[in-house]
Amino acid sequence: MLVLGRKQNERVVIGRDIIVTVLEARDGRVRLGFEAPPGTPIHREEVFEKIAQTETGDPVENGREGSKFYVECG
Repeated sequence: MLVLGRKQNERVVIGRDIIVTVLEARDGRVRLGFEAPPGTPIHREEVFEKIAQTETGDPVENGREGSKFYVECG
């Protein structure tokens, strides 16, 4: 897992086409903005787990396989 510290309005770039911007951080909460190509699904983890369970019929253990976040697209 990569752990980064970012201030408001600073960004993290994932690959070449996903940008995460820290919009606000206060009172122990962080608001993030995501920019990604059209058609790229972006979900909160609990929503992703429900979608994955609906599609496969199997529960997903926290959306993780080993120590890496696991998302299957296609």
